[in-house]
Amino acid sequence: MLDAVQSHVAQASIFIATAAVADWRPASFNDQKIKKDGSGEVPALAFVENPDILATVAQSERAQRGDLYCVGFAAESHDLLAHATAKRARKGVPLLVGNIGPATFGQDDNPLLLVDAHAHRELPRASKAALGVQLVQELARRLPALQAKT
Repeated sequence: MLDAVQSHVAQASIFIATAAVADWRPASFNDQKIKKDGSGEVPALAFVENPDILATVAQSERAQRGDLYCVGFAAESHDLLAHATAKRARKGVPLLVGNIGPATFGQDDNPLLLVDAHAHRELPRASKAALGVQLVQELARRLPALQAKT
C-alpha cells in the first residue's frame, strides 16, 4: 500500500490516512499448507512491522515544506485523548482525528476528537456523513496558507 500511496501523493495537497493497514505481517510465507504432524505443537510464527505509511508521508519533503497537509486517524479502545495526542506527535502530523473504536464500528453515528499541536476539540455525536462534512470544513478552515501556494 505504501507504494500505491507514494505513486499518487505527489499530486495531492492533502493526505488523509483513513485506511486501517495491518501493523504487522508474517516474516515468511509458505506456498504450501502447514500440516498438523500429530505432535500438538503449534508452529512458531514470526512477524515484521509493515511500513508506517502515515509517518513516511508526513516526513516527506513536501509535507515538511508545508506543501502537503497530513491527517491521521486513530481508533482507540480507551484513553482516547492521551493515545491520539501521542500518536499525532509520533507520526508528525498536524491533525489527528480520533474515536473510540468499539463505540464507533458498525454504528451509524459517533463523536470525533480532533487533536492538533495546540489543543483538542470534540465534534459531537452525529451521522458519519455529517461528521465527514464537518471534517472537510475544518480542513478548509485550517488550510488557507496551503491554498495560497497552489
